[in-house]
Order: sequence, then C-alpha cells, then structure tokens
Amino acid sequence: MNVDLHCHSTASDGALAPAVLVARAFEKGVRVLSLTDHDTLEGLEEARIAATGLGMQLVNGVELSCTWGGATIHVLGYGFDVQAPPLVEAIATLHDGRWLRSEEISRKLALKGMPGALEGARAVQQELGNSGNAPARPHFADWMVRAGHVKDRAEAFRKWLGAGKLGDVKLHWPTLEDTVATLRASGAWVSLAHPWHYDFTRSKRRKLIGDYIEAGGHAIEVVNGHQPAEQVGSLSILAREFGLLVTAGSDFHGPGGWSEIGEYRPVPKDLPLLSGRFKHDPITPSV
Repeated sequence: MNVDLHCHSTASDGALAPAVLVARAFEKGVRVLSLTDHDTLEGLEEARIAATGLGMQLVNGVELSCTWGGATIHVLGYGFDVQAPPLVEAIATLHDGRWLRSEEISRKLALKGMPGALEGARAVQQELGNSGNAPARPHFADWMVRAGHVKDRAEAFRKWLGAGKLGDVKLHWPTLEDTVATLRASGAWVSLAHPWHYDFTRSKRRKLIGDYIEAGGHAIEVVNGHQPAEQVGSLSILAREFGLLVTAGSDFHGPGGWSEIGEYRPVPKDLPLLSGRFKHDPITPSV
C-alpha cells in the first residue's frame, strides 16, 4: 500500500488545491495520504471529501512550527481530532502570527525599494487557491519575479528571503515542548519533520532528538523526498538507537519541485513505521 505522510496544498505553501493534490496522489498510486500543511487545518475537509470519493484513506495531518535551541523546528502531527481545543487554539495563534510575519516581510522589502509586496504575494497565493492564511515566502518570491526584482525564485531566496536574509522574519513560535504537548493533548501521533534539514552538528541533532523524546514525541521522519541516501542511513541509525517509530513522505509542494507526490527513498525494512499504527479500513469510492 503506497503511503505518503508529508505534503502541502494551497492552504499553506503548496501549488495545488487540496482536492487536486488528492487526485494527483491517487494517480501516482497513493492510497493512504496525510495532508500536512504548515500551521493550518484549512485544507483537510476538502481533501477528505476528495479522498473519500476516490476510495483513499486520508489521515488528519499538520506540520507545526516551533522553536528549539534558537532554531525553527517543524513537527508533524497525525490522526488527531480536528476539533480538539488545544490544537484549535494553537492553530489560531499561529494563524495570527503568520499574518504579522507577512506584514513585516512586506515592510522590510518596501524599505529596499520593493513596495506592495504583501498585496502582490497575496495575489499570487489567491491565484493558486482561495486561502484565508497569510502568504508564505514562496508567494513573496514569485511576486518578486513577476515584479522584475529578481530573475527567479532561487535568486529571491538567495538575496532576500532565505535563512538570515532580510525577509527571513522570525516569529515567536511556541517551544518544541509546548508543540508536542499540544499535539499529544489532541490525540495525535507525533513525528519530528526532516531532522537533517536543520543546520546542526551531529551532537546538537542528537540533543534535539533527546529533548524531543523527553517532550513526548513518537517518531522521526527518516525519509523526506529524495534526500541523500547517506542522510536516510544516519537518521535510521538514530531511530534504532532511540527506539523511535519512523515516518516517510515526499514533502510535495507542487509539480517540478523537491519530489513528486508519493515518491521518496525506501525506508529500511527493519524500522517500525508509524503508519502501521493507523487503522487501514477499506473505503468504498462514492458514486
């Protein structure tokens, strides 16, 4: 059974609407899917309706932003109650924070001779799909290309929006401990997203995983799209050492990106998959 537990739609920074994303996943052979948009549950209902119509299983998912050791960390939650008060409250706070962040990015870009960034990024976002969430950095990057400020998205991130650049506005995200606690209180299974993505030393990464386990985390994402095989191997060693469940997913954001929906490197066969904890009931497609 093809499973993908990490992907994004237009509800956050993806290029495809939730229903379109689900249809693409089905075409690629995915039968168990989790939509894990950044800091929002907005796309889940649309995705669930589409999945039910195709006979797919949709696992409630989200990717929450938090802080640890002075860095922004992402944590994946699965199988939760979308009406759980702790999660609803946390999402509302993150929603407001992301709008403040977008406004600050726009203000900083205006000071560098690029006025109208928020409106432009919002227009890019709305063309992709109707979302009530704040535009993200990829939307700002695409607006900068359209406005002629940069030649492509890569240049936008390299000069203005990437880590440590002017548009890399930091939010006061919740702590890792609070975020894991929120997900656990909402009945979620919890996985640490792409642990190799963070620019940490080996010892700091081990400290992150240790603190994450102490906070109540269940799993780590050992495979994220087409990441190098040696990273998968190193994360697999850590999963074995710490006795963790593991997750894998494409981290799909759109066609032509990091990886295609449903495509990622194989998970070592000896590792216990978190997806095995989900009840895979056969679903009859709607007619």
